[in-house]
Amino acid sequence: MEKTIQPKSQKPKKVNRFTKDLPLYALMIPGLLYLLLNNYLPMFGLSFAFKKINYSVGIFKSPWVGFDNFKYLFQTKDAFIIFRNTLLYNLAFIVLGTVLAIVVAILLSQVRAKSLRVYQTSILLPFLLSSAVISYLAFAFLSVDNGFINNSILEPLGMKDISWYSSPQYWPVILTVIYLWKSFGYSSILYYATLVGIDDSYYEAAVIDGASTWQQIKHITLPCLKTTIITLVVIHLGRMFYSDFGLFYQVPMNNGLLYNTTNTIDTYVYRGLLQLNDIGRSSAAGFMQSILGFILVMGANIITRKVDKDSALF
Repeated sequence: MEKTIQPKSQKPKKVNRFTKDLPLYALMIPGLLYLLLNNYLPMFGLSFAFKKINYSVGIFKSPWVGFDNFKYLFQTKDAFIIFRNTLLYNLAFIVLGTVLAIVVAILLSQVRAKSLRVYQTSILLPFLLSSAVISYLAFAFLSVDNGFINNSILEPLGMKDISWYSSPQYWPVILTVIYLWKSFGYSSILYYATLVGIDDSYYEAAVIDGASTWQQIKHITLPCLKTTIITLVVIHLGRMFYSDFGLFYQVPMNNGLLYNTTNTIDTYVYRGLLQLNDIGRSSAAGFMQSILGFILVMGANIITRKVDKDSALF
């Protein structure tokens, strides 16, 4: 009988994991380069906040001044005004913007599918407009001579024309209304995306139990939106010490009569940079805003974790 020779079992070749995943690493390179160039390389500029920049000797040889640049924001006579305006405006924007966006998102969820895109496009359009365009639209409404409010509303009612650009008491309301009009569309779509994911069986069961529309919103819609609301609010808290530069600089048209109610940290530093050309002080302001925003985000997240761990960012 002939012996059959069985072939030896070949051991599987070990595949190098790096070689196997090389295409994935290649796809990751553009994103890493963008992250490096756009986010990490500019961090070199943080050193400007601690220097007195002298163009004659260069950035590297400019003298260190420690925290002297940071004193600029606190020792100025306008320190209370710029911090007050920045914080109060942002607080109003967060509270009113969140409420308005949720209300609009709930209304969108009740709209028929055919007309939904029209409404979404209409409310999102202001968010896509530049600050320059918005400033001209505001001027068309608020102009003393040819403004829509004075000519078409106040005069027919027999009321005296208002010089809006020389009356600072009106601008907290004006700026808040313009901000809400510009931003609520984008935020409402984010909330609407969450509403779409809610199971319809919850509402069907509520209707069977005789729940009213308000009870459905209170006991189903808002609890399902809780995580999204907390996430967006915490993100906005990180920018509590920042302001929309175009809103506070271009819309009031840099009018000195309105500084008491329109001057914020960003606009004050910009004007100081134009007048003094001091990069160190402007860098210190940006660095301080980032640190304070980081502290607010961390603090809000810690509080959220203690109240509802599942709703925290991390």
